[in-house]
Amino acid sequence: MGGMSSPDFEPLVRQIHDSPNRMVISLSGGGGETISELLSVPGASRTLLEAVVPYSQQALCRWLAGRPDQFCSARTARAMAMAGFLRACEYESPEGYPLAGVGATASLATDRRKRGAHRIHLAVQTVSRTIVQSLRLTKDRRTRPQEESIVSGLILNLIAEVCGINERVPLELFPEETIEREEKTAPSDWCDLLLGKTEVILQGEPAPVPTPARALFSGAFNPIHVGHEKMAAVASEALGSRVDYEISILNVDKPPLDYIEIGKRIDQFAAGQRIWLSRAPTFLEKARLFPGVTFVVGIDTLRRIAAPRYYRGSEGACAEAIEEIAGRGCRFLVFGRSIGGSFIRLSDLDLPRSLASVCIEIPESQFRQDVSSTEIRRQQLMNEAHSL
Repeated sequence: MGGMSSPDFEPLVRQIHDSPNRMVISLSGGGGETISELLSVPGASRTLLEAVVPYSQQALCRWLAGRPDQFCSARTARAMAMAGFLRACEYESPEGYPLAGVGATASLATDRRKRGAHRIHLAVQTVSRTIVQSLRLTKDRRTRPQEESIVSGLILNLIAEVCGINERVPLELFPEETIEREEKTAPSDWCDLLLGKTEVILQGEPAPVPTPARALFSGAFNPIHVGHEKMAAVASEALGSRVDYEISILNVDKPPLDYIEIGKRIDQFAAGQRIWLSRAPTFLEKARLFPGVTFVVGIDTLRRIAAPRYYRGSEGACAEAIEEIAGRGCRFLVFGRSIGGSFIRLSDLDLPRSLASVCIEIPESQFRQDVSSTEIRRQQLMNEAHSL
């Protein structure tokens, strides 16, 4: 395929510019030609709100407001698209224009031989949909410019789909190359949560006026594991109350959650389990949404609550936040955890008095599960790498 022809993107780009859609695009590892194609056709100012190329790992972490588990993956492309959508909402009202975030991350041919596969992951986030596509390229069959052309074609075709355009640029793919696709259309309450029209919604209880949570287990649950389940069971027995779960779609030091990711997190839970989705990344914000609740936390989470770096480095802001959490009648049921080879208990921490006074410890004799979601994800990534 050395004589692969270069597609003519201009007619499709003209149709994109003629649509009312506006977007923020972020690209890493490849696809830069897409920006050039959009800008070379008159009317780009009607379409493109911003284009960023966070090429280094540090730049991508900053764009995502956190470090992804893997820099070239479908999950990272979705997080990039979500970050772009939220950025677009800062420039325009989603009620005025159809807005989208477009994200793509790629591992392509370079000046050294790659051990892994050449692959492309791209995603689009709108107010109501998350779409992601992935393509594994046949290795050593194309030049870098030819691979870049494939990336640009994929991105522009996906943008055209979101814009309601029927035309597509033909892609010269080998028979073994298949585009994988996943998408999720969100229910209206998820859309309202993403746009900030509401701060919290409940999943798993059909009642129009849900009963308040008395005990709340907040976390990413990526994935949920036996340790989480045992913590919830022990907490329920200790408190004499049902334990609800809470997942924030925004996070202090992790990428935001898109609709596909939200769906995957929720689908892990048993039928009838109550899960609160919120826009509350910190426990101060959670306390404002759930006054009087008892938070079920691991010792690592409790340490973060008392760390000034989560309050822009201000010890004063940290102290004020803890005072407000306590003032809203919230408490913490604390579970120890093995960290760095040592089991850390509540008594091992030097906590502010205001925080220590609202903490209740579950002793090691009642709970110890040396398992973590991070380690599970790391093992999954290693297994995926060995299968390539």
